[in-house]
Amino acid sequence: MTDSVSNDRNPTPDVAEDNAFFPSPYSLSQYTSSKTDFAGASYPNAYRGGKWKVLMIASQERYLLMQNGKFFSTGNHPVEMLLPMYHLDLAGFEIDIATPSGDPVKLEMWAFPQEDEAVKATYEKYRSQLKQPKKLTEVVKDLDGGNYLGVFIPGGHGVLNDIPFSEEVKKTLHWAHDNDRYVISLCHGPAGLLAAGIGERKEDFLYRGYEMCVFPDSLDTGANIDIGYIPGPMPWLVGERLRERGVKIVNADITGKVHKDRRLLTGDSPLASNNLGKLAAETLLADVAAR
Repeated sequence: MTDSVSNDRNPTPDVAEDNAFFPSPYSLSQYTSSKTDFAGASYPNAYRGGKWKVLMIASQERYLLMQNGKFFSTGNHPVEMLLPMYHLDLAGFEIDIATPSGDPVKLEMWAFPQEDEAVKATYEKYRSQLKQPKKLTEVVKDLDGGNYLGVFIPGGHGVLNDIPFSEEVKKTLHWAHDNDRYVISLCHGPAGLLAAGIGERKEDFLYRGYEMCVFPDSLDTGANIDIGYIPGPMPWLVGERLRERGVKIVNADITGKVHKDRRLLTGDSPLASNNLGKLAAETLLADVAAR
């Protein structure tokens, strides 16, 4: 990448949609890498029981409409999705993938770490499921029968489109809470937790009083616009809406921080993908061992 290109802070047009944009070359040089910080993992006590699984709820939407009328060409962040999946898979948990209506999972392929073998291997293993996921509308009819020990909502700005407004996501989150199952999310993924409060008073929010990590609003209102990562002001801010419902956000920046509050496991950004994967795998394995 030449200096002139790498210093370009203008969002890159996505010719597949009117007034749509990918992140700028400069922002990608700052926010993406050919490899993650994954340095190997081993779970000698990996689960072999064949019963307990993880349900991943991903976004089926690519274009996020910004306040200025421009589309951000986004989706699910591949590292935030695939690296936690790698750990959960290695720990022995089968992963079912679902989207609200069963349409294919959308990925921000411009953030795909092309030289990261763990991420690439996970993508290949689950590629067919990502293209043909389950319909969450069908999954919620028998969550008990799914034997889901955890529910994973990956990050990426695309999650703001559909997951927070899904009645099926609401049902899943309340089911997880009522049945002592785990919820795992990172970066913008905790936006999906807002679905738990659909049609309810803010004071009655399921996660009121919880501590969690979330991608900082300050970056979405500042640096992400300044460097052209997003093509304009966000339609709404994840942290702001969570705080309005009584959530305490424990990070102010992105350092790879993860946090566990009861059965909610969260991470602050793509930098937390590996750490969250480890935390999730170890937590679920400890739970199985205690049953």
